[in-house]
Amino acid sequence: MRTLLLSGLILLTGVFSVLNQGHCAGNAALPASPGAPPAVPGPSLANRADVNAFIQEMAAKHGFDAGELRALFNRAQVQPEILALMSRPAEAKPWHAYRKIFLTPQRIQGGTAFWNSHQQALARAAERYNADPQTIVAIIGVETLYGSNTGRFKVLEALATLAFDYPKRAVFFRKELENFLLLTREEGIDPLSLNGSYAGAMGLAQFMPSSYRAYAVDFNGDGHRNLWRDPEDAIGSVANYLSKHGWRRGSLIAMPAQVSGGQYRALVSSGTTKPNHSIQQLSQSGVIPQFPVDAGTLAMLVELEGNYGPEYWLGFNNFFVITRYNRSALYAMAVYQLGEAIRLQR
Repeated sequence: MRTLLLSGLILLTGVFSVLNQGHCAGNAALPASPGAPPAVPGPSLANRADVNAFIQEMAAKHGFDAGELRALFNRAQVQPEILALMSRPAEAKPWHAYRKIFLTPQRIQGGTAFWNSHQQALARAAERYNADPQTIVAIIGVETLYGSNTGRFKVLEALATLAFDYPKRAVFFRKELENFLLLTREEGIDPLSLNGSYAGAMGLAQFMPSSYRAYAVDFNGDGHRNLWRDPEDAIGSVANYLSKHGWRRGSLIAMPAQVSGGQYRALVSSGTTKPNHSIQQLSQSGVIPQFPVDAGTLAMLVELEGNYGPEYWLGFNNFFVITRYNRSALYAMAVYQLGEAIRLQR
């Protein structure tokens, strides 16, 4: 029988993130190669036929002034560095290496301090949205180190670069660019004044524009949804996002498991699909939870690359909800473990 290694659940070493087809996105990125020359921005976006076609579409569909949009894109450029960063996301790493990026003493202690500083807002968010404070804090900690690193790229240029020069996900980023222009018009903000991640995620919570428009809330009641500078709005918005995707406060997120035999292999999940096997079914295939769980509870079996071989975890409904934020089992596990470490330290 192979026993799951518990390295990283409470230890102060180890966790985390980047965009992986979710609607919220991490700001963490792998460092540039030592000695690499800085990427040279491309020509003005307004000179491109595909950009002008997009401008005409925005004018026809949403009533934008085409001349004003052309003037805006004339001030923006393609950023080749963004394309390089997209080619090496942190989620491509094995779990034991991924863990070390984010579950650090700095991030755990910072999470404790953030919780203490905003405990009233976190308590209100937990009550209003039926969310768990440690998960809210951990997401903000993973995404931006509690607001200390919200990104250095102009959001307009990041989204435009990916919408027009990253064919693999051009459709997704073109839609996000559309939502970004709508958002900045709604909020009365200069689109070139906002910085974010290389994937176009914004603010303390690293919401993509579509998620910002759909899930951001004015949690402090000042009349603005400000995820760039307002921790309370970020707290409420993350809680709202979790709630709208089915979070259950106080419910299980993940649990170590033991596996035996060979039947369990057919049940290993990517970690981003909804749990659809009961604990009873998993047990019959050689998967045993470390702690007692009701036989009817649905879970997924996740295999991670640990330092000393495979680690096996059961992911429950709340684990799946975290993957709606960033569609990676590594991301969800990192959020879970960081949240637990912060909760235990308090």
